Amino acid sequence: MKRELSSLCVSIIFFLSQSCIDSKSHQSSISSDINKPNVIYILADDLGYGDLGCYGQQKISTPNIDRLANDGMLFTQHYAGSTVCSPSRSSLLTGQHTGHTPIRGNKKIKGKGNFPLPRGTKTIGHILKEQGYVTGAFGKWGLGYPGSDGAPLKQGFDYFYGYNNQTLAHNHYPYHLWVDNQKIMLKGNKGSSKEQYAPTLIQQRALSFIDQNKDRPFFLFYATTLPHAELAAPKSYMEKYKGKLLPEKPYKGIDGGLKYRQGDYGSQEHPHAAFAAMISLLDHQVGEIMDKVKSLGLENNTIIIFTSDNGPHKEGGGDPDYFNSNGIYRGYKRDLYEGGIRVPMIVKWKNKIKKRAITNHISAFWDLMPTLTDLVSAKTTDGLDGISFLPTLLGNGKQKEHEYLYWEFHENGGRQAIRKGDWKLVIYNLDKGGQNGLFNLKEDPGEINNLAKIFPEMVEELLFIIKKSRTESKDFNFNYPIN
Repeated sequence: MKRELSSLCVSIIFFLSQSCIDSKSHQSSISSDINKPNVIYILADDLGYGDLGCYGQQKISTPNIDRLANDGMLFTQHYAGSTVCSPSRSSLLTGQHTGHTPIRGNKKIKGKGNFPLPRGTKTIGHILKEQGYVTGAFGKWGLGYPGSDGAPLKQGFDYFYGYNNQTLAHNHYPYHLWVDNQKIMLKGNKGSSKEQYAPTLIQQRALSFIDQNKDRPFFLFYATTLPHAELAAPKSYMEKYKGKLLPEKPYKGIDGGLKYRQGDYGSQEHPHAAFAAMISLLDHQVGEIMDKVKSLGLENNTIIIFTSDNGPHKEGGGDPDYFNSNGIYRGYKRDLYEGGIRVPMIVKWKNKIKKRAITNHISAFWDLMPTLTDLVSAKTTDGLDGISFLPTLLGNGKQKEHEYLYWEFHENGGRQAIRKGDWKLVIYNLDKGGQNGLFNLKEDPGEINNLAKIFPEMVEELLFIIKKSRTESKDFNFNYPIN
C-alpha cells in the first residue's frame, strides 16, 4: 500500500508538471522597479487539495484556475492555518500558528456571533494600510461580530461586504449581508424566496472594488463561501452537471421553520451536481477577476494568490471521496492528517513569477504576513511564526525553511499535529490521554503506516517541540493534558 501511494504521488506531481507547470526558487530584497503591487488573495472555503484540475481533479473542470497555475507558481506543500474556518483565518491574518494566534477555534458568543480578534491585534490589513494600500475584505469574515474589536473595519480594512457571522454563511441565499457596519436586507430572499445568491453579490462588489481602486495600491482579501455547504448553486450551473455525476444521494436538510437559514443546511436533491456547480462558479469568478485585472492594465503590478482555508467537508451532502477531493491524502475538514490541512496554493505575478512553475517549498498560512511585509518593505512585526516565501516566488536568493509546523485543534477531543522535515506526528483524543501517530511523509504521504512504536525517540523529540511551541490562552484554553 505504501509503495502504491508513493507511486500515485509521483504520478500526480508528473501530471501537475505537464498540465499547469515547470520549476522555481528566489529573492528577499525588492528591486527598485517594483511599485508596491496590488495584492488579491482569494480564499476558497472547504476546497480540497484534489478539487482543481491542475491538482488532479477529473470530474470537475476548472479552466480558469488552471490558467492561473499555468501563468504562475503552484505549491505542492502548502498548509492551512487550521482545519476549520475561524482559527485558519486568524492564523492567516496574524502570521501566527494555532499555538499562538488569538483565535484558535470556532468559538461563539451567544446572541452576538463569532469570538472576536482582540484590540491590539496586528493584521495584514493593518500592515498594508500603513503602507498606503486601500484594503477591502469581501465574503466571509468570522473573526468578530459587528461592533466588536474583531470587526473588519477595526482590523485594518477600509471596506467590508459579505457575511460577518460564519454560521450564517452556511446559507447561500441569506436574509442579509453586511456593508461595512451596516446590515443590508436582501429582499429577494424574503421568506423562502431564492433570488439573490450571495456569492454572486459578493463577486460584483469585489470587482467594483478593483475598478474603484485601480489607480492606487489595493489589497483585496476575498474570502468566498464556495464550495462550503450548504450545497446550492444557480440553475445555469446546476444544469451543467445534473444527471452526469451519478449515483446521487439526496440530502434532507432544513427547508422551513425557525432554524431555516440560521446556519442549518438546506435540502439538496443533487449534491454531487451542486458541489461541482459551486466549484465551476468559483472557477468562473476567478476568471472574471483575472480578466478584470488584465483589462485595467494591472497585470504587471498585481499579485493574485489562490488557496483554501482547510480540507474538504463532508457536510450537507458533501461527498469528498466521490470527487477524490483530498487526492492521495488521508483525512478531511476537522482532521489534522494531510487531507484536513494541506491545501492548494497558486500565485501569479506577471513577469515577476516564472510561468508554469512548481515548488515543493513547505509553507503555511502564517507565512503570508511576513511575505507581504517583505514584499512592501514594511517594518517586521514581532512575535510571528511565519517565514517569507518571497524568495521562492521571485527566484533569487536563499529561501529560509521552517524548522517545524504546528497545529492544535480545540474540538473532537483535542488534537495536535507537528511536521518537522519529512516527519509528522499527529495526536488525537487528548481528552483521553492522547493517541500518537508518527508518519514519514516522504515514504508514506497517505499517513497509513504508524511508526510511533518503531521510532519512539522521534515521538519524544516532536512532543518536546510541541510543548515549547504553544502558549496558553485565557480565551482558548486547550483544557487537555499534554504529554
